[in-house]
Amino acid sequence: MVDSATSQDASASSWSAALLRRLQDFAALVKFSHTIFLFPFALSAVILAHGVRPLTLGVMFWVVVALVSARSAAMVMNRIADRDYDAQNPRTKDRPLITGQVSALQAWLWLVAACAIFVLAAWRLGDICLKLSPVALIWVLGYSFTKRFTALCHVWLGLATALAPLGAWLAVAGQFSWGAVVLALACAAWVAGFDVIYACQDIAFDQEQGLKSLPARLGLSRALWVSRGLHAVAMLGFFLVGLIFGLGRVYFGGVGLIAAILLVEQWLVARRLANVPMAFFTLNGLVSILYLAFLALDRWWGTPGV
Repeated sequence: MVDSATSQDASASSWSAALLRRLQDFAALVKFSHTIFLFPFALSAVILAHGVRPLTLGVMFWVVVALVSARSAAMVMNRIADRDYDAQNPRTKDRPLITGQVSALQAWLWLVAACAIFVLAAWRLGDICLKLSPVALIWVLGYSFTKRFTALCHVWLGLATALAPLGAWLAVAGQFSWGAVVLALACAAWVAGFDVIYACQDIAFDQEQGLKSLPARLGLSRALWVSRGLHAVAMLGFFLVGLIFGLGRVYFGGVGLIAAILLVEQWLVARRLANVPMAFFTLNGLVSILYLAFLALDRWWGTPGV
């Protein structure tokens, strides 16, 4: 009896360890830490939409499920589509699909599962979300192939990310709003701007492989000017969001702080390309968190007026 119980405990422990490893592999494959760029803006849209229609815990739950599953599907598709290129690039050769940590079959199964979960979440969020779910999936999955035919792949990625706040708004409010569209476009410009910076690391590789990106096409200096222009558009969009929704001094103070951070980001990258990892992840992660924090503070405790 004791031996049987011990054997069962060992089996359960082994199964749990295997499941944990699989989850860790999946998190590494989809770069789960990069969700920090997506969630705060989606939650910002939820807060703004709450003023149109009350938010329920059920809707909030399915919004989170939709965000996680859509982003996971997009990342897995990207890893599958780029695996031959990633194997040749010194910067990406240690990714799980290249090292064998995750098999191609596992990646495809995760992709199908993530897409199915996203459609389920869209169904639970209402008719408009369900009807638009195929369009959203086609757009976010299609990004993985854009570097093969257009240097505007960064804009495509930005618009794919912009679907998060726009979709979150639709899930809560149940209708389109120009304010939500402006927030989504501002988010798109911000993401496209820092993706141009990120692509500066691979200029030589992209040119050698015939892949299209703005840095590969324009060169480092001109690509960084495009990035600055995109970030200027993003800041204009964030300012307009404040005007459209009647936000106050706390929000606009936060927008000013974000503008300063983006200026520092651009300065760091222009000074030294080795600063790209910090500029890409640390500073942009800070931007998204601060945007949510200042918007939430203003919505609940701020006073109106610029």
